[in-house]
Amino acid sequence: MIMKVVVASDSFKGSLTSAEIAGLVKQAAADVSPEIAVAAVPMADGGEGTVDAVLAFSDAEEVHAEVHGPLMDSVDAKYALFSDGRALVEMASASGLTLVPEDKRDPLEATSFGTGELIRDALDRGASDITVAIGGSATNDGGTGCLRALGAVFCDADGSALDGCGRDLIRISSIDMSGLDKRLADCRLSVICDVKNPLTGPDGATYVYGAQKGADADSLEMLEEGMRNYRDVISSVTGIDCDRVPGAGAAGGMGAALYALLGAELRPGAEAMLDLCGFDMLAEDADLIITGEGRADGQSLQGKVMQGVGRRAKALSVPAAGICGCLGDGWEGLLDCGISRIISLAGSGVSKEESMARAGELYYEAAVRLLREIHG
Repeated sequence: MIMKVVVASDSFKGSLTSAEIAGLVKQAAADVSPEIAVAAVPMADGGEGTVDAVLAFSDAEEVHAEVHGPLMDSVDAKYALFSDGRALVEMASASGLTLVPEDKRDPLEATSFGTGELIRDALDRGASDITVAIGGSATNDGGTGCLRALGAVFCDADGSALDGCGRDLIRISSIDMSGLDKRLADCRLSVICDVKNPLTGPDGATYVYGAQKGADADSLEMLEEGMRNYRDVISSVTGIDCDRVPGAGAAGGMGAALYALLGAELRPGAEAMLDLCGFDMLAEDADLIITGEGRADGQSLQGKVMQGVGRRAKALSVPAAGICGCLGDGWEGLLDCGISRIISLAGSGVSKEESMARAGELYYEAAVRLLREIHG
């Protein structure tokens, strides 16, 4: 009798990708028994590579579009388009930090305009359910560039339209949504958002992420002042205080724009990816689900991959096990989330450093042991 195993593991940063982990489980299954069939679901955190992960494991079409990059130069961006009208747009592909040379990184000037162009392209191709992965951005424009590409107009006190970059935030006096692309009204928007930063303050978009995007001390002050102004304008238009919305500060405030102004749902990356790839249908008749993360600890209980997969497995009454790089304080909480056992590659006298260097070999060996125990 064929035993069905579903793999839904996060990457082990610095050592194994989600796709490589799935390949190792398939290799282990083939070596244990020809009666073990393995299916895989891509897991990613919403940053660079999220679209690639989905394309590697699904029948989605890879769509390319020429859009404006963070500094309004031309870039070739891509997204995933499913035949049923769903699409996955990756902000990093159009407005990502890796698209800007280090010596040119400046969140005062960077814009998310290209991400809006990608969303518009997906609408042009008939998408009616769009998930936007917003990790890895180069921007701190509050998502104004993105919305500008979709027809919104951000105006200064004189009524003049602004470009939609970080420098403009302090000048925003009003928001005109009348020209917004009408198709968005009938489109479901979801946002993969794995951080819980508010829009402003010490834990907000600017102070937490601005420096890595190229902002110096003076720029951080300017951007934070502008973001506070933007927050107040959004509140006056929508009644929503984005400092009270976990995730509004994600991607330089893109979370705020998509949530407060477009009505998008902010979702943990794991939940969004599982739905996008039809995990429940794939796993409902499985005999075992294998998940994992590079480090399992208390933070894993904050909406990360293992918790999300474990809860789905529990709801489906399917056994789940985890294979992780190492364990940290609080990992035991995952055992209450539907995961019956967790194997650590850094256990049994193997250091964290050695486990990373030998990750492929150690993961394969752990998968073989697990499958032999389950398969008998």
